[in-house]
Amino acid sequence: MSVVAALYDVHGNLPALEAVLADGAFARADAVVVGGDVAAGPLPAEVLDRLAALALPVRWVRGNADREVVDHYDRGDTDHSIYGPDAPAERADAFTAARITRAHRDLLAGFEDVVRLDGALFCHGSPRRDDEIITALTPEARLVPMLAGVQEALVVCGHTHHQFELRAGAQRVVNAGSVGMPYQGEPGAYWLLVADGEPELRRTVYDVDVAAPTLRASGFPDVDDLIRESLVEPVDAAWVARHFEDRATA
Repeated sequence: MSVVAALYDVHGNLPALEAVLADGAFARADAVVVGGDVAAGPLPAEVLDRLAALALPVRWVRGNADREVVDHYDRGDTDHSIYGPDAPAERADAFTAARITRAHRDLLAGFEDVVRLDGALFCHGSPRRDDEIITALTPEARLVPMLAGVQEALVVCGHTHHQFELRAGAQRVVNAGSVGMPYQGEPGAYWLLVADGEPELRRTVYDVDVAAPTLRASGFPDVDDLIRESLVEPVDAAWVARHFEDRATA
């Protein structure tokens, strides 16, 4: 079996991605799964180009933001300034759509709903929907229906930007965390290695003070919020789990 690096929720954060790619642990990888929500953020074209140029086989999972960026691009909805502060995702998607090429759009549109590789299933939200919420607090009763029909013993997900592992019977569900916009309570780029079917949660530390000016120079809306909440004073993972779980069950 190969070693797979699962890079989720990069969100256009090129400095964080570069840090992971330079991590000695990443050098163990034989293949890469990009787990969705890769582009929507400050440097979308640069992130897509960097990943597409890797000398390793790359598989791409569609995230909800990837789907929404393509929709914005196709509608010509690329003016982020028309969206108010109550629509940060729309602002990010419009900004991203304005900064990618047709080739980037076609790459995003070609992402897979799920990737099956070496006995593991890689999805974004859940195996059945890219925006379905799984958190560290998701009870087995809510989790089991999401895994219906899944034969793989290991399911890797993302979407909620915090690392965890859950079990449902013989199956394990592991959140890879977020490379570019982590909610872990501690700065860094969070990702996952799967070696011989065993998940290994990873954190790569990088210089936030060096990264921040690069992110700000992009003109990304709400960039200061991104830097503060993910890189400088990251939101606590336990709070995020409770917040998303409440949203999922409201």
